Amino acid sequence: MEEEIEIQTPDGTPRGFLFRLDEQPRPGILHLTDIGGTRDVNRELSRRLAAEGYTVLMPNIFYRTGSPPFFASHPNMADEAAKKRIAELSGPLTPEAMERDGSAYIDFLAGQKSVNSGRMGVVGYCFSGGMALRIAAFRADKIMAAACFHGGRLFIDEPASPHLLLPRIKARLYFGHAVQDRSMPAEAIQKLGQALQAWGGQYESEVYDGAFHSWTMPDSPVYNCAQAERAFDKLTQLFNATLK
Repeated sequence: MEEEIEIQTPDGTPRGFLFRLDEQPRPGILHLTDIGGTRDVNRELSRRLAAEGYTVLMPNIFYRTGSPPFFASHPNMADEAAKKRIAELSGPLTPEAMERDGSAYIDFLAGQKSVNSGRMGVVGYCFSGGMALRIAAFRADKIMAAACFHGGRLFIDEPASPHLLLPRIKARLYFGHAVQDRSMPAEAIQKLGQALQAWGGQYESEVYDGAFHSWTMPDSPVYNCAQAERAFDKLTQLFNATLK
């Protein structure tokens, strides 16, 4: 079951989609899209998650900039026009805006009849990987599982680095990293691993061999079907172990 919805946030009214298996109350999952925004490929992913026994919310996280489609095709990160567009989309999503939006998304999801009163999960891709961590920290009362695939800038030398949120997080975490990822190079992956070890919570962090940034998206030129299926299996294992 798929429904187009509107969500009231302190900063505006983003549209999005709600996916559910049936009318029975089930665990809620917040699906945060990559920089390409809501489109057919990630709607299909939300459908697959719902079919596993969840109610899934996928909002337009870039509503401050506009409505999808945001790109005519998968953006080439080396292209100057694409870089400018990415900055337009990501710039308004400051850490504070992510927290306000994320809390509104969680409250909206919790208010659905098809969502039970128990634990929730969140998953982010690419740019939204850090946002998933921020929401897990800001709404630790609800988020008990958080996953991030080919997430960028998860460990940076800045006060707003997502890894600094770890002490506030109660969720079980999963990170699936790309190889040769300029937004999350090997050194940053290693430092994130050290931070996770020091954190002491439940987590798994691994690099997907032969999988480049955005490998999970079927509309990406580097889509890796086998590794994308492995990523989906890891995601459902995480949610099944923590939310059901």
